[in-house]
Amino acid sequence: MNETRKAASLTQDPHALRDIREKNLEVAIGRQVRELRKRQRMTGSDLAAQTGLSVGMLSKIENGVISPSLNTLQVLANALRVPLIQLFSGFEEARGCMHVKAGEGVEIERAGTRSGHQYHLLGHIGSNNSGVVVEPYMIVLTTQSDRFPVFQHEGIEMLYMLEGCVDYRHGDQIYRLEPGDTLLFDSDAPHGPEALRTLPARYLSIICYPQAG
Repeated sequence: MNETRKAASLTQDPHALRDIREKNLEVAIGRQVRELRKRQRMTGSDLAAQTGLSVGMLSKIENGVISPSLNTLQVLANALRVPLIQLFSGFEEARGCMHVKAGEGVEIERAGTRSGHQYHLLGHIGSNNSGVVVEPYMIVLTTQSDRFPVFQHEGIEMLYMLEGCVDYRHGDQIYRLEPGDTLLFDSDAPHGPEALRTLPARYLSIICYPQAG
C-alpha cells in the first residue's frame, strides 16, 4: 500500500468537534424537550395537553428548573414521538483526565515483572464510554534486569524508545529499538525484550484493550 492510500484510509478528523453539550442534566433535558417541541410546531399548551402536565410544570421542565421523574420523561417522549434516551442526548457526561508530573508515576508490580524491570504507571482512567482501557507505562531496564519469557495478552500495544537499545521480539520477528523508534503491534502474539544491547534502556509502553463486560 503506498503512502497516498495509507493517508486516505485515516478518515477520522482529530480536530472535529461535536456539538457543545450541557453539563447540567436538568438543563440538558429541558433544552431537548423544547427543541423537539418546536421542531414539531407544537406550542407549550399543545404539549401540556397531550401529556397531562400543566403549562407551568412544562415551562419549569423546559427551563431546567426541576428534575422530572422517569414517568414524566416517558410521557414527554411518547408525546414527542422519540425514544426516551433522546431526551438525554444533550447531556455532557464527565470525561476522565489524569495529569502525572515528571517522576511521579506509580511504580507497580505488573504481572510477569522480573527483577530489575521497573514499571511506572503514568495514568489510569477507569470505566468510560469508549469501551477501551489504556495503560501507559514507563519501563526501565538496567544491568540488573533479569531475562524473562515473552508476554502475551489481549489488545494493541505501542512502544516508543527513549534511551538505550533493545532487541524486541514480536512473534517470529526481532526488531532493534533505538531512541525515537516506535513499535506498534497486536499484543496477542508473544512479545518482549529479546536482548538488552545498551543500558539503561527506557521506553514507553502503551497498552489498549477492551473493557471487561
